[in-house]
Parts: sequence; C-alpha cells; structure tokens
Amino acid sequence: MKFRTVGRHFRESFKSLYRNGWMTFAAASAVTVTLILVSVFFAIMMNMNKLADDVENDVEINVHIQLTATKEQQDELQNNIEQLNGVDSVTFSSKDEQMEKLVSTYGKDFELFKQDNPLYDVFIVQAKEPSDTAKVASQIEKMKYVAKVNYGEKTVDKLFDVLKWGRYAGIILSAGLLLTAMFLISNTIKIAIYSRRTEIEIMKLVGATNWFIRWPFVLEGAWLGLLGSIVPVILTFVGYINTYNLINPRLGEGTNLSLLTPTPFMYEIAGLIIAIGVLIGIWGSAISIRRFLKV
Repeated sequence: MKFRTVGRHFRESFKSLYRNGWMTFAAASAVTVTLILVSVFFAIMMNMNKLADDVENDVEINVHIQLTATKEQQDELQNNIEQLNGVDSVTFSSKDEQMEKLVSTYGKDFELFKQDNPLYDVFIVQAKEPSDTAKVASQIEKMKYVAKVNYGEKTVDKLFDVLKWGRYAGIILSAGLLLTAMFLISNTIKIAIYSRRTEIEIMKLVGATNWFIRWPFVLEGAWLGLLGSIVPVILTFVGYINTYNLINPRLGEGTNLSLLTPTPFMYEIAGLIIAIGVLIGIWGSAISIRRFLKV
C-alpha cells in the first residue's frame, strides 16, 4: 500500500468522524459506558485476586515442640523442617512470646497464666505454595519432638476452595463482560455504518476494491474505540486513587492485606482499556462493513 493511499485513508477516517458527528458521539458514548463497566470490574477482580493471595500467603503452620525437648533437639527439628521441599521459612517463637500474643489478642485476663505458662515453644512454618500447607503439615506431624501441628485445617481447606472457585467465577464473568462489550460496541458501529450504506455502494460501483473501502472504516472504528476509552481511563484513575487512599490504610491495620498500589496498576488498567476499546472498535467496523461490500 502506497504512503499516499495510507494518508488518504487516515484523512477519510477523520473526515467521516466529523461529518457524522451524532453517530460518532453515539458510538463513542456506547464504547465509553461499556469500558467504564469493564475497567471497574477489572479493577475489582484484580484487587480481589491480590487480597486472596495475601490471605493464602498469611496461612501459617504452628508446630508445637514437645515440652521435654532440649535445645539440641529443637535445633534438630528445625533443621529437619527446613529440609522439606515445600517449606519456605521456619521461625522460632518461644512460649513467652506466644503468651504475649495471647494477651494482646484476648485481653489482660490471660496475664494470670504468665507465672505458670502452659504454652509450648513453637516453630512457625510458611509453605512455599499455600496449596501445599496441608501436605507440609502432615510431613511435620510425623517428626520427632513434635507435640502437635495446627494450621486451622478445616478453615484453611474451605478458604482455599472458596478462593479457587472465586477466581473461576471472576474469569467467567470477565469473559462474559468482554463479549457483552463487543456485542454492544459492534452493534452501535453497525448502525453508524448502515447510515452510510449508499456511500459504500457508490464506491463499490465505481470500481473501488473491498480493502480500499474497508480501511477508512476500520481506522474510524479504531478512533471510536480510542475516543471512547479516554473517559473510562480518567474516571478509573481518579476513582481508584481515591478508593486506595480511603480503604488501604484501614485494610492494613493489624493485617498483611493491601490493595494493589496505583503505580503501576493504573497504567496497566489504562493500557488494557485503551487496547480493548481500539481492538473492539476495529473488530466492530470490520464485521459490520462486510455485508455492505456485497454489491
């Protein structure tokens, strides 16, 4: 394709946007509304995945050491745990430290037990993969000098199941929303192209090739997608930054939970929204014009 021809296609696409102002506004508005829904949904889903990862990574195995175990035996047990394939880290917590945690969690009434502390020294074990927690706990339970192993088995297993199905639901909803966006945008562009069917027929009758006719419309679809993505990007930036500043400080109090930081997350969302708008615009135009090229 010659450079002059490419320039002509770009000029025609811009002229068409200007000449068909109301249809341009209608199509760009449809893109805008749809992409606002897509951007909000994606922001929510990606943060839900982040929070799910935080919850999973916060799952710990508490290995209670036998009260009769000596320091050498404790070191031997720690070494054996660290050598397991699925173990990421092993941290020792004395029974006095465990008592302090108990008091800070449940109140000063438990200070009565400080004089005759009934708790165990504990190894706090973190698995490399949260899904391996049960497997690692089972292996540790069989080791010498272990009194008991606790990781909230029933709660953790249910939690992992909920998070797994939540992710599947998010993927399905994301796909459904994208298909809905494609349908709405392509239909709006189809209406815009239908109003210019006579123009297309005349060009076809005087000998213009299909691609010569198609290119300005394809470019026009890209511009519509780009125009329609501007407002969603701005609203998502402003809305997410304000939401992050409002929720994240409260969310992080006493937990390891946090939302995705605005940078680079917002740039990723912006790029995704612009790409979706442009690609769906091109796709909608290409599909819509095809029927009018059969003269």
